[in-house]
Order: sequence, then C-alpha cells, then structure tokens
Amino acid sequence: MISVSDFRNGVTFEMDGNVMQIVEFQHVKPGKGAAFVRVKMKNVITGSITETTFNPNDKYPTAYVERKKMSYSYNDDNLYYFMDNETYEMTPVDRSTLGDDFRFVIENMECTVLSYKGNVFAVEAPNFVDLEVTKTDPGERGNTATNVTKPAIVESGAELNVPLFINAGDRITIDTRTGEYLSRAK
Repeated sequence: MISVSDFRNGVTFEMDGNVMQIVEFQHVKPGKGAAFVRVKMKNVITGSITETTFNPNDKYPTAYVERKKMSYSYNDDNLYYFMDNETYEMTPVDRSTLGDDFRFVIENMECTVLSYKGNVFAVEAPNFVDLEVTKTDPGERGNTATNVTKPAIVESGAELNVPLFINAGDRITIDTRTGEYLSRAK
C-alpha cells in the first residue's frame, strides 16, 4: 500500500481496478481547511490523463509494472512476436498495443515490453535508431536554402523527411519519439 502523501512522479498504483501512474503532483495546504494532494495521473493501459484531488491520508495498493527488454522477431498479420533475451520464449503482442514509434523498428531490434500481471499493455521502441534509407529522390543541385527537406523511406518501411544531401543507401539516426531525422549514422 502506498499513502497519497508519498506520491511522487512516476509512482504506479491501483485505483478503481485501473493502473495509474503519477505524471504531476502538488501538495496543497490552504490557510483554511484540510490539506489535500492535487494529482495529474495517466492510466497506463488506456493512456488517458486525468486530474484528481486526494485526501493525504488515503492509501492505495502499489502496482508493479514489469519492464522487460525483448527482441522483436517477426509479425504474423496482427500479431507481433517478441523474444525474451534470457529464456528465448516468444510473446505475441497485438498490433493495437504498439505505438506510433514502432514504425521504426526492424527485426532483431531490442524493445522494452511493459506488462501488468502478465498482460502486455505497451511496447516502447528504442529512443534512437540507425536505419538505412531505401528510397529517396536525389537532391537538386543549386538548392541551398536552409532546412529544405525531401521525403525518404527507411528499411522499416516508414516515411520521414530528410535533408537534401541524404541519398539511398545512407544510414541515418532517427528519434523514434518525434519521428524526425537527427543525423547521419556513424
């Protein structure tokens, strides 16, 4: 059990059958009346964010979210299979569970699989990935305006904008959280 007065950013707890994670909290002690805790929290299963006030004496059961590094192996229609790096067990994950950042993941790439009581509710791709550009138009000579970009397709099949000097076959670093080109890969 965790007391509301012990709430901190990132703490997970169970409330009304849901797993909640503290995004932001504020202990408020008004001059008149009882103290309270104002909390912005995220439902880790659905992703919805709510704001609530709590009595500092309330207690809630702690929720233990398991974060496990697993390698993406392959997909079969709507099921994506991840291999446990220690036991070599395969875990199927439904496509609806995968976030937008998963479009930059290729086979054998290591991801973080999040589960609660054995149920997978999210997959986090690595924050930065190095991928090869498979298709892009050649840059036009003489176009030297700053920040001019062109569309490119990387080996995972995702499309993003890259600078004009990037050609097919180049390896680039991508921030999966924003889907933006960062630099040429070394």
